[in-house]
Amino acid sequence: MENMEFKYPEATRPITGRAHVGVVASGDMEVLIEPSQAAGASVSITTSVQGFQGTWQAVFDRFFSRYDGAVRIVINDSGATPGSVMLRLQQAAEVLGK
Repeated sequence: MENMEFKYPEATRPITGRAHVGVVASGDMEVLIEPSQAAGASVSITTSVQGFQGTWQAVFDRFFSRYDGAVRIVINDSGATPGSVMLRLQQAAEVLGK
């Protein structure tokens, strides 16, 4: 298992809701989002696939270039592809009502 953390201090829009989308299964992941207790957004990832920190960083850089919510995101991954990760993030943002 590999753990990663990313911070996005420019994401400052207050969020009040919570979201839980996806499941931890082969090739999939779950995304849990809640309001951030600190300034900006933070991401915590636990993945079964090691060595893809740069890919995760690129996916979140792209997500936070469009999303400005001050959230804490927790991801439990079991080998989701970058496309699946972005879809789950967008799905979670929709649940929050953007």
